[in-house]
Parts: sequence; C-alpha cells; structure tokens
Amino acid sequence: MPLYVLGIGHESAATLADMLESVRDGLNRAGISAADLVAIASIERKAEAGMVTALSGSLGVPVRFFDAATLEAETPRLKNPSDAVFRQIGCHGVAEAAALAAAGPEAELILPKTVGKGVTCAIARAGRSGP
Repeated sequence: MPLYVLGIGHESAATLADMLESVRDGLNRAGISAADLVAIASIERKAEAGMVTALSGSLGVPVRFFDAATLEAETPRLKNPSDAVFRQIGCHGVAEAAALAAAGPEAELILPKTVGKGVTCAIARAGRSGP
C-alpha cells in the first residue's frame, strides 16, 4: 500500500476551514482519501500559529515540521519553485518541499502545489524505503 504525505503552507489570514477545503480538493485531485495520509508536513515557523497542528488533529494524521534549510535542500525536486517564497522565508517552496522531505529521498510528487484561499498543498508518495 503506498504511503502519502501532505505538504501544506498557509498565509496568516487562512482559517482551518480554508485549509480543510484545500486539502479535500487536493486529495480529490490526487485520487486518494485522508485515510491514505501517513503525515502532514510544513515549515517549522507554521508550528507557532497552530493551524497545521489543528489540521493534523482534524484529520487524525501526525504532523512534522522542517526548518527552511531542510526544505531548501528539496529545491531540485520541486515542480514549482518560487523566488518570491525564497525571499520571504529562505526556501523555494513549502508545500512541495515539506511533502518530499517527509516522504523520503525516493518520494515523488503525485500532486504538485495547488493554491487555494491562502493555502498551498502538495502530496508526495513515499518510495520503497518509506518516510
């Protein structure tokens, strides 16, 4: 059974409802359900806001946070790197990079970054070695 990780980023004005809507849309696009997720991942600065942790609780999936340097190391594997994001937080992407970092070195994006109401999400499938 494949293992999937949801990477997520959000603006400060985004609500939990906005996040859930974006996640549902992303899961539908990827053709998987929330039950298929083994983790949610984001940048560590989002831990302070508590929204990603609340999303984790709503979905019943553990959350992992990564520093900007770890996410920046994933840049060669990103489908949608952003210089604007790099200037703001020091890495070229959050949702895609966090999903890939949490899913492991053999992971592949099955859902590149999607943008919702103040929310970005991406989904990675772990490789044979798993997350």
